[in-house]
Amino acid sequence: MEKDLMDKVNLAIDQLRPFLNADGGDMELVEITPEKVVKVRLLGACSDCSMSMMTLKAGLEDAVRKIAPEIQSVEAVSLPSIA
Repeated sequence: MEKDLMDKVNLAIDQLRPFLNADGGDMELVEITPEKVVKVRLLGACSDCSMSMMTLKAGLEDAVRKIAPEIQSVEAVSLPSIA
C-alpha cells in the first residue's frame, strides 16, 4: 500500500519534471508521513525560486490529489546544511 502511494506521487513529480528541468530545477520525494503529507525536496533552481511554492501547491499538490486523493497536502523540506 505505501509503495503504491509513493509510486503515484513519483508519477505526479515525473509529470512536472520536464517543466522543472527546463528552468534548471527538479524535485524529489523525501517521504509520505503517516498523516498523508507528502514532503519533497526542491533541487537546483527550484530551491531558491520565488515561484517554487506556487509550483508546489498549484502544480504538484493538484497533480498528486488527482491520482492519490488520500494525500492531505504537499510540503517542501530544505536541504540539510553542510557545515
